[in-house]
Amino acid sequence: MAADLQDLHAFLAVVRAGGFRDGARAHGVSASGLSEAVRRLETRLGVRLLHRTTRSIAPTEAGARLAERLAPALGEVEAALDVVNICRDRPAGTLRLNVPASVARLVLPSIATPFLKRYPDIRLEVIVEDRFVDVLAAGCDAGIRYDERLEQDMIAIPIGPRTQRAATAASPAYLAARGRPEHPRDLLAHSCLRGQFASGAIPAWEFERDGQIVRIDPAGPLLVRLGAAVDLAVSAAVQGLGVIHLFEDWLRPHLDSGALVPVLQPWWQEFSGPFLYYPGRRHLPAPLRAFVDFIRSVPEDPSCDSSR
Repeated sequence: MAADLQDLHAFLAVVRAGGFRDGARAHGVSASGLSEAVRRLETRLGVRLLHRTTRSIAPTEAGARLAERLAPALGEVEAALDVVNICRDRPAGTLRLNVPASVARLVLPSIATPFLKRYPDIRLEVIVEDRFVDVLAAGCDAGIRYDERLEQDMIAIPIGPRTQRAATAASPAYLAARGRPEHPRDLLAHSCLRGQFASGAIPAWEFERDGQIVRIDPAGPLLVRLGAAVDLAVSAAVQGLGVIHLFEDWLRPHLDSGALVPVLQPWWQEFSGPFLYYPGRRHLPAPLRAFVDFIRSVPEDPSCDSSR
């Protein structure tokens, strides 16, 4: 029966992800392993469950019907098995979180280690992904995102700093050569180091002062994928290539060392910190329940306040 359940989980992972590669990445297994599991299931059932082409994977009619009934059924099985954790002295199992790079870099380091020390039988898996995803379809227990990107029908609790700021900075050498901008629109005449979402969208730089909001779309010599290559842009800014606009906490070590100099500081925009979100269901897996309780018990760290 255990092997049967594993094959059913594999099939559902492929359907949810829309392919073997993404399903394997979401579940931390090999694509070939998922493929073999689905083949075993199809052989056992005597029916084809997936249409396979070189470009896409899609469920057959039988596969779609199976997936529709399977998802809630496997959820109930997992919930039933997790009840055993109540009998343990301490919770055990795997907790899978889907988070953006900024959270992995700025928020989780101060949380993950003390959490895992408190719960040594829990294994934490962190999947870094800046696009917004369905956490269940991605095979994760919960996600961390900012409030403007939260799904409805999800429970959300604050995690990490409650306020953060977007900082603008450049190296002393760059400012000596190009001058210091005095207003956000002055950046239109500067070399700016930009970021791009996985979707291809390039977010505007946004500033705020005394209720006035200014959005600009400056040009520059470097464009990097947000999350995946932000450190490249930071390094370029330190070396004098241009102006960077990023989370203040990400730039803080370079601001403190003097490698970068803050510019337009009265215009730095403040925004609310991230939230842990998870499906609003009655039963939570023991590792997620422990993490939620841990987050709620941790007082806000004053050092995380980005308004300094």
